[in-house]
Amino acid sequence: MIHVSKYQIFTLMTVFQLGSTIIFGFAADAGRNAWISTLISSVLGMCIVLLYWSIFHLSGGLSLVEWCPALLGKWIGIPLAWLFPLVFLYDSARIVSDIRFLFPITILHGTPNWLIAITFLLVILYVLFSGYEVLARMSGFFFPLILLSLLLEIVLLFFSGRIHLPNLLPVLGEGWGKVWQTVWPSGLMQTYGESIEFAMFWGFVAQKKQLPFTVAGACILSGLCITLLDVLAITGMGEHVFQQMMYPSFALLKLSNVVDLLENLDAIGVSYLTLTAFTKLTLHLFAAVYCIRKLLAAAGDKAIILTSVVVAFFVSMTMVVSFNGHLEVATTVLPQRLWLPLFLYLPAVLFLMACVKQKRRSAQHD
Repeated sequence: MIHVSKYQIFTLMTVFQLGSTIIFGFAADAGRNAWISTLISSVLGMCIVLLYWSIFHLSGGLSLVEWCPALLGKWIGIPLAWLFPLVFLYDSARIVSDIRFLFPITILHGTPNWLIAITFLLVILYVLFSGYEVLARMSGFFFPLILLSLLLEIVLLFFSGRIHLPNLLPVLGEGWGKVWQTVWPSGLMQTYGESIEFAMFWGFVAQKKQLPFTVAGACILSGLCITLLDVLAITGMGEHVFQQMMYPSFALLKLSNVVDLLENLDAIGVSYLTLTAFTKLTLHLFAAVYCIRKLLAAAGDKAIILTSVVVAFFVSMTMVVSFNGHLEVATTVLPQRLWLPLFLYLPAVLFLMACVKQKRRSAQHD
């Protein structure tokens, strides 16, 4: 039986929600008001994640792929449940694509992107075979280092004199239109909607009494970190540069210059991107493997692990041919056509059905 602590699930959720988001300009289409979009997304996203927790609680601790069969019946529920591991595998492939696009243009110039993807996946394959508890312990260890890296970035930018707070003004100068467009649906689904896969992992926590507070705290902390990075990017580079840069966080680190001694600290960005992307990708694959094992009622998961990693690799190498196309799919196609139906509409229906069943049980006992 797998056992993880509340601290470990807290760090896993926080790092998962940071993911590759801390490198890309979150809600960049909102311009100087991106930080407002991020704050709103984090609050509403927390509510969505607590919706997932409510279904988990009302169903008596059933895992994600058991919700649909239990509440909708096997004929409808099992085909719907199979959609979750397939989406998790696809999301895994998207992160592999992020890595193979990002690393060759930042630190590994000229390195074949397929080699970067294979190397990254081989390390993840080792963790998958080692087990979920190993990843949880790794996350608990590296989590303070990620926070320290972010804190160091803030301090260096502050002493570099690159922060210009007037770049945030005027606040909501163009109204709420662009803000809400970045919140719904991509701002909610990209980071918080994907957290539905933790419904496969909450059962590993022995003491579940205060787990909702842990879940909410992870959403708040990740939201604050992303908001802070948006504020730094906007105040450091200005609205127009922030919107146009592919990787504003890397460009921001290049601005750091303290007495001509500490400058161009790209390694900091690469470090926390590698840690967060590694954790999120591994969690996607763990969720896919556990879902498939549960649906197939398989005794072991080694074959499922190998198959999942191979599928993630080949899908990542064939899904897009350009990074612009990769981003367009992530911001327009996925949120509307895939994530909203599976991560919001379906859970909302399941929540209502779980509430109805709970009331029926209470009435029968009375």
